[in-house]
Amino acid sequence: MIAAEQTSGNENRYRWVVLATCCLSVFMAGLDTTIVNVALPSIQHALHASVSGLQWIIDAYTLVIACLLMLSGSLADRFGRRRFFQIGLITFSLGSLACSLTPSLGWLIAFRGLQAIGGSMLNPVAMSIIANTFTDRAARAKAIGLWGSVAGISLAGGPVLGGLLVSGIGWRSIFWINIPVGLIAIALTQRFVPESRAEHPRQLDLPGQLLVIAALGCLTAGIIEGPRRGWDSAPIVALFACAIFAATALVLLESRRREPLVDMRYFRSAPFSGAALIGVFALATLGGFLFLNTLYLQNVRGYSALHAGLLTIPMAAMLAAFSVVAGRLVARSGPRLSLIASGGLISVGASLLIGLSAHTAMWYLIVAYLVYGAGAGLVSAPITNTALSGMPRDQSGVAGAIASTFRQTGAALGVAVTGAIIAGSSAGFVISSHAAWAVVASCGVMVVLLGLVSTGRWALSTAERNGARLATDISPGP
Repeated sequence: MIAAEQTSGNENRYRWVVLATCCLSVFMAGLDTTIVNVALPSIQHALHASVSGLQWIIDAYTLVIACLLMLSGSLADRFGRRRFFQIGLITFSLGSLACSLTPSLGWLIAFRGLQAIGGSMLNPVAMSIIANTFTDRAARAKAIGLWGSVAGISLAGGPVLGGLLVSGIGWRSIFWINIPVGLIAIALTQRFVPESRAEHPRQLDLPGQLLVIAALGCLTAGIIEGPRRGWDSAPIVALFACAIFAATALVLLESRRREPLVDMRYFRSAPFSGAALIGVFALATLGGFLFLNTLYLQNVRGYSALHAGLLTIPMAAMLAAFSVVAGRLVARSGPRLSLIASGGLISVGASLLIGLSAHTAMWYLIVAYLVYGAGAGLVSAPITNTALSGMPRDQSGVAGAIASTFRQTGAALGVAVTGAIIAGSSAGFVISSHAAWAVVASCGVMVVLLGLVSTGRWALSTAERNGARLATDISPGP
């Protein structure tokens, strides 16, 4: 009996080391989503970047990740999750090094894309590794909650750490931090993470992948470049037309393929569909918040990167604290309360910023940051939990990748839309930002509404029925 207890204890410790390794990857990828924002004014000055150039620095990362997440999840399920996880860590670390050495804006955008190729192999694969390591439902919920909490903490810590690095060393240093973290994660993965594959992995779907890239890439490019080229110009109209055509073709094609990249059957689950849309709106608020707030504090108020980063601490602290609260809340009582509270707080916090001026009182800004940060912190864990509700473990990699794709798409669109509002207005940053903050607040309202719909009894019953169908019918029919 003692030997059995010792074996059980060793296995339990082994699982938590695997979780810690996966958390390192999500910390690194999440940190890079937000740490660059506080460096944007410094990069703008050093590389002579326009507003659209700043948008592309952010969206080159989030957009490439969004485009490749589903492919990475599918490939990992087929060829080995540990192998792909390690390749992702290596690529991400090399991309970070290249970003720190970039000679121009164009190369920085390109190297951000290289980072994102590696990043696309991290989060969905890590989620799948966690799901296959923690087989007990309660333990899995706790592990996913902790993983989501680390994701929230990394997002929160980015602006603060970025401010310290930019002011103390320079903007290139924000990319150096990924390298030692990546090396540690690579070593731990080799030592502790077991190799695993899906029993029935899907075939590669090149047409579906190309349509995903066309739809998301054309949509984002159209929004970013619209103010500069003109919304009714031929290139912009063509981009939006291409996005609509690609999205329509994707739905039609994937519904008929035996082994699609995007399994449309997943969307028969109301919680999964709801989590995907919540991810779009919630991450759009974060992307928009960080982009607008950084430019406001540094370009309008005249603060240094360090000062701007320090002023973001209230938001970051609340985001980190409430990420932990959300993980525990979801593990104890499910995602519903966390989602509703998240959307409400996001909406209130953003609404407080609609009337910003160049002389808004500091205490007022801090109150708004506190409220918004609490809402942003509550959203990550319940999105992940809701997306995987009822899903068979064997398909967790693909399902997690689809859900993560929607989140990354939301982050890219948040930067694109709010930046387009600023760039397309002649009224100046402060006045034009009022409409942008109103868009952020409305996204919070959508999180509340979708949270209510996707976590009710009817929604949960659709997840159970769909999960049973997926478990007994791995390959979809035409």
